[in-house]
Amino acid sequence: MLQRLAAALTRDDLIPYLGPGALAGVVDTATGEPMPADSDSLIIAMNNGKPMSRRLMWEFPRAAMDVELKRGRSAVNRFLDSTYGQRTWTRAPLHDWLKDLQPRYVIDINRDTQLQDSYLGVPHTLVRGIARIAGTDYRFRLDHYDGAAYRQVELDEVDQRLPVLFKPMGSPRPNATYIASDADFVDYLTELMGGFGIPAFLKTYRQDRQYLFLGLRLLRDTERMVMSDLIYGAGTPAGWALIPDPTDKERRFCESKGVEVVEADIPDLLAAASQGDTVAELIPATHEVGC
Repeated sequence: MLQRLAAALTRDDLIPYLGPGALAGVVDTATGEPMPADSDSLIIAMNNGKPMSRRLMWEFPRAAMDVELKRGRSAVNRFLDSTYGQRTWTRAPLHDWLKDLQPRYVIDINRDTQLQDSYLGVPHTLVRGIARIAGTDYRFRLDHYDGAAYRQVELDEVDQRLPVLFKPMGSPRPNATYIASDADFVDYLTELMGGFGIPAFLKTYRQDRQYLFLGLRLLRDTERMVMSDLIYGAGTPAGWALIPDPTDKERRFCESKGVEVVEADIPDLLAAASQGDTVAELIPATHEVGC
């Protein structure tokens, strides 16, 4: 199964959907400190290395809302900027693989820049979520990357021939925008469900597509709601989720969305992809498959 999924991803038959686990093993090049990516590690990093109360530790948006109420929205944004925009991190093996594949469309719910770094020098369209912004009906920002620099564009300016990097939770580049606190998610999810969180060209492109969920645990409502709306109109099955030791709750949710659970993790997929490449190299160019 893993070799088939890796091959399908290589052919661009599957849309990669990246969760926090995609950044497993990434460390600060100066300190060796792991990159905070999942909910717990983000909360602890935001609170100067200390856990917050049990109620706030439940989910990063809740903890970010607490910080916002006490110190302002800018305090949360400064933390995310300093974490993802001002530190140098090692590369994630998954991102190195995706850099070689250059998928046509990638969804990445992390707030770092590794996906964007994988497309340096490659023209693409960057779609990022925005929240609590006046003057627009939409909850996304569009930037065109010409191979050297980003430039904000309008919907009718998007070159639909280019790869699309969709980072719904935002990133620090080219200029910072984030979906982080409960208030952000209330606004973003409301408009996402209303159809204003995804550009029209992606609504068309995603019809009957299938996804490969990598590094994504589906235990919390926020991740579930975002995922449900982003894959609306998916094919049958909607995709496959690599989840080691899945809980019954995750199994039931995936079943309700038409997603098949594969009890494996990203290193298993990368190993299968490498094995598949080795086998392919052993097959002569003139070899014909079939009888």
